[in-house]
Amino acid sequence: MSTPVSHDTSQHRFSIEIKGNTGLMDYIDQGTLWALTHTYVPVELRGQGVAAKLVEAAFDAARKAGVKIDPQCSYVATYMQRHPETDDLRA
Repeated sequence: MSTPVSHDTSQHRFSIEIKGNTGLMDYIDQGTLWALTHTYVPVELRGQGVAAKLVEAAFDAARKAGVKIDPQCSYVATYMQRHPETDDLRA
């Protein structure tokens, strides 16, 4: 999947649009901490790695911004548990 993820810093949202369907990840910017609160992927896009792509884009942006992650969304929390290489981001 080569569709890029967009990051809207004013709305605190990562999004990806594929075939007219949009997947989203919302977060609360608390300065040095991003609380990832919600991930949504439409039924038409589920099972295709869209949520993981959103998480990975958020983690890349967090590393570049020098912020930590508070995984309030259950998908993000599970992703972090399964991927120990993300431990450097955990708040």
